[in-house]
This record gives sequence, C-alpha cells and structure tokens, in this order.
Amino acid sequence: MKKREAVYGSVGSPDLERLSGEELSRFVSQLFEERGRKAFEMAKAAILEEANKLECKTTREALRFFANYWTDTTRPALLSIACEALGGDPEATMPFAVPLMLVCGAIDIHDDIIDRSKTKENHLTIYGKFGKEVALLIGDALLFKGLVLLSEGKQNCNAERLGKVMHVVKDLFFELGDSQVLETSLKGRRDLKPKEYLSMVRKKAADFEAYMRVSAILANGSEEETEALAHYGRALGILTILGDDNTDMFDASELLNRMKHEVLPLPMLYALQQPDLKTKLLVKMQKRNIGKRDAERMCDLIYEAGTFDKTEHDIYEFIAIGQEALKNLKDGSLLSIILKSTYPK
Repeated sequence: MKKREAVYGSVGSPDLERLSGEELSRFVSQLFEERGRKAFEMAKAAILEEANKLECKTTREALRFFANYWTDTTRPALLSIACEALGGDPEATMPFAVPLMLVCGAIDIHDDIIDRSKTKENHLTIYGKFGKEVALLIGDALLFKGLVLLSEGKQNCNAERLGKVMHVVKDLFFELGDSQVLETSLKGRRDLKPKEYLSMVRKKAADFEAYMRVSAILANGSEEETEALAHYGRALGILTILGDDNTDMFDASELLNRMKHEVLPLPMLYALQQPDLKTKLLVKMQKRNIGKRDAERMCDLIYEAGTFDKTEHDIYEFIAIGQEALKNLKDGSLLSIILKSTYPK
C-alpha cells in the first residue's frame, strides 16, 4: 500500500476520491499492476513449465506464443482487493488466482475461435497464428492445468471452502457456455433489440461475479457480503463488455470483425433502431466488399446522431448498481474507484 499512498494519498482519502479522467485510469492501472503482477507471473511460469515438457515443436511454440502476448493482472488484483474489502487476507487469494487465471485464459482462447478473432490489440491471437485446431487444444490444455491446480487448493484452505470455490467455477462454466450459445444465435442480426443484447451481456459477465464470490469465500464473508460482492462483480463485468463495445466502434478492424463474425456492438444496435439512420447504415453494411473506410464512416454517422449517449446512459446505470452494492461492504473504497474507472470523465 505504501507506494500508492505516497502518490495518491491514503485509500479513501479526499485526494483519491477526486481522481478522474486519465489520472484515474493511471491509478487503477498501477493498482492492478501492483496487486496482480505476482500471480500473473506465476501463471505465466506455469504455462512455460508445461511447454518445456512437450515434444511437438508447434505445441511448444503455441504455448510460448500465448505466454508472451497474454497479460492479465486485472483478475488476480480484483480477487485480492475484494478479499481485503471484507477484512480478509489478500495473500490468501494467491493459490486460487493462478489456476483461475489459467481457466479464464483458456476461455479467452476458445472465445477467439468462436468469434474468429485473428488479431487483438495489434497482435495475432493463437487462433490467428496457429489456426483453429491448435488453438482449441491449447485452450483445453490450459483449462485442465488450471483445474488441476485449483483442486490442489486443499493445501491452502479447508475442504468446505474449496468445495464452495469449485461449485462457483462449475456455475461459471455453465453460464458462460449458455451465454456463448445465445450469442451465436444473435450473430449477424440487424434487428437485434438493445434489451436482448444487454440480457446476453449480463450472462457473459459471469466471470467477474465468480471472482467476487471466490473472494468472499476466502474472506469468510457473510451471505449479505457475498451477494453484495456478486452484484458488484456482475455490474463490473457488464461495464467491461460495454467499454469494449465503445472501443470496438472506433477501431475499424474490430468493427468489421464484429459485423462479419460477432454480435454488433451496442451503439450500433441503438443506431439501427432509428429508421433514417438504419437506412444509411444498411447501405454500407450490405456492400459486397465492405472495408475500413466504410466502418469509419458508419462510426461517424452513429456518433453524429448522438447514439453513443444511449450507451452512456446504460453505463451510468450499471455504475450506480455497482456502487449501491458496495454499501454493504466493510471497505469498498478501492472497488468503488475501479468501478468509476470503467468510464472515466
């Protein structure tokens, strides 16, 4: 904590509460780095350890490739911060953070296959570099590695708590699987209502709720505290997805991939509810060889029509839901700042 306090003042201080815009984003990035880096490096080492055992050159290269571009300090940091918010020992989350990161890394790889995402953030994905078959098998391998490490958590907590954690992970998989099947049925739909989309997004946010429930279990939280953290996690997960929607609108390559292989982002769905704007957008969306300039022009049309305001309204609603849930915690100050950072102004 000393490093953060030296820069921003103590947690919960007026200086911290007044953070906004880029300063707020930098603080949260630093917070995630400080609280999540150790677990992330351990998870990365676990992947490389398995890679070094393998005979097939392609498999070794694929695992190392993933380990080199993969970065995830957010999830372990959230586990630690949420546990601390209930008065628990944040270090108690470490043995669970690593396997859960591997599990979620596997899910991310499988998502890329489903969405046909060959690139992300200016780098190739496993699917983009090695193809569907290798990506699928690498995702499976990470999944099993994570589940095995998770089962070994009995060395760090009693059997009852471990059983509860495993139950949460099981529920996570079923809800995420349900959301993926639902999402597949919504791909390519120009008539998709924003309300339908948000219902699917809520299911996709199951992983954040699962992390919060695990933190509550490890902190020995009460039922009220557990449910409060769960509601917060669900809201945070939704906000993360809606933030990606906004970002994808301004990235021509991502927007094109969304139109071809995924569900349209929320601002575009709102735009398609306006008859005049829908007509203009469909002219471009139905072109045989739609390109980046078309995507950029569509984003301009949507922005000029003020459609982003509707998405912004939804974002503020979920921020309010998350903030309300935090009222039931011992100290939700850092979680509140993280929530605020999803849409810094």
